[in-house]
Amino acid sequence: MANEQNPENSPVEELDEDQVTIESQEAGQAATAGQDDAAAQIEQLQAELAMAKEQSLRAAAEMQNIRRRAEQDVEKAHKFGLEKFVNDMLPVVDNLERAISAASQEGAEMASVVEGVELTLKSLIDGLKRHKVEEIDPEGQPFDPQLHQAMTMVEQPDVEPNTVINVFQKGYSLHGRLVRPAMVVVSKASS
Repeated sequence: MANEQNPENSPVEELDEDQVTIESQEAGQAATAGQDDAAAQIEQLQAELAMAKEQSLRAAAEMQNIRRRAEQDVEKAHKFGLEKFVNDMLPVVDNLERAISAASQEGAEMASVVEGVELTLKSLIDGLKRHKVEEIDPEGQPFDPQLHQAMTMVEQPDVEPNTVINVFQKGYSLHGRLVRPAMVVVSKASS
């Protein structure tokens, strides 16, 4: 048994206890460091999640505030959108009241009353123009069914057919949109 090897003389090195202890400590430290890194990463992710939740709540609250402000603005626009128009029409009311008062007094001259009413009408028309209300007075123009309403047709040999020859009531448009068509008499061809 000369081929048997003596365990003391074997080429396999034996690990001493100190080396095994160091390696196990290093492995434990690595595991502890890995756990510390994971715990730190979890804490960081939880902080980011809390911050994201807070930002989401703030954004939702801001959107609700914006929506509420927009609704209030629309409500105010509906309530007070005509304020400038009303302010322009109040002097007309005052002038008409003065005209009625002047006309009802004894010895009132009709010429001065008529002049006052004419000035009041002018102020009314000017106020309407400031608010983009345009008058449609189509006398002598070709009939346009989009702007005019024919009340009757009359034979007029000296006027071209489909021409407005008389206006019963003027029409009006607001910012180019028809509010009321002009009521007109239209010429027709002789039969």
